[in-house]
Amino acid sequence: MAGKTQANRQDVMVDVGEVSLEGTLTMPSDASAVVAFAHGSGSSRFSSRNQFVAEQLNKGGLGTLLFDLLTADEHRVDRLTSELRFNIPMLARRLAGTVDWLGSQQATAGLPIGLFGASPGAAAALIVAADRQDRVGAAVSRGGRPDLAGEALERVKAPTLLLVGGEDPVVLDLNRKACKALNVEHHIEVIPNATHLFEEPGTLEQVARLARSWFQHYLIDKNRFDVPPFERLPSDDITISKPR
Repeated sequence: MAGKTQANRQDVMVDVGEVSLEGTLTMPSDASAVVAFAHGSGSSRFSSRNQFVAEQLNKGGLGTLLFDLLTADEHRVDRLTSELRFNIPMLARRLAGTVDWLGSQQATAGLPIGLFGASPGAAAALIVAADRQDRVGAAVSRGGRPDLAGEALERVKAPTLLLVGGEDPVVLDLNRKACKALNVEHHIEVIPNATHLFEEPGTLEQVARLARSWFQHYLIDKNRFDVPPFERLPSDDITISKPR
């Protein structure tokens, strides 16, 4: 599915109850779904990696919300203490509030929602996928820590794609173990030659292509749009699936 290049981009304040979080909502003119990003530890909505992936999703007809899981004051504290970036319950609570916020906004109300999480943000995304089963239609993890989602893994109903670098053995092992608890269709895709941050040439491009294909396949109404099948890597990936 080829997306149009025109997109409406606006700065937003996401009210999640306990705080308001700064974000950027980008909606292509033909958007048929929206993906919220849960950034990794010590990062923010300005993450260059997430911004790159979001741009590729926009080109595929998917809206995106890049937002800060921490307030400016909290971010300053966390830079010194690292005490908030792994507070998974708090991150999940705020991401759940963000999903609810998307459901209340004129531009996104009624659209299928996907979640893209990196590092601990992936754990928050999977917890929210379990707690908002009627709203979250697909999830993607980039170099994530799904193991930190704990018992919520068993309740996830959204098809889940786990993207892990081939040169990130510790995280790959944690992803493999976490998959044993998933009772939904899921795949681990190993990106050859990639380390944890996917800084090697071409690796982030593979992440973006796979994420876009996954979200298009599971979020977009196939009765209304011409949706291509999910594009997997040709050989170096590991695939684990369970029926719904």
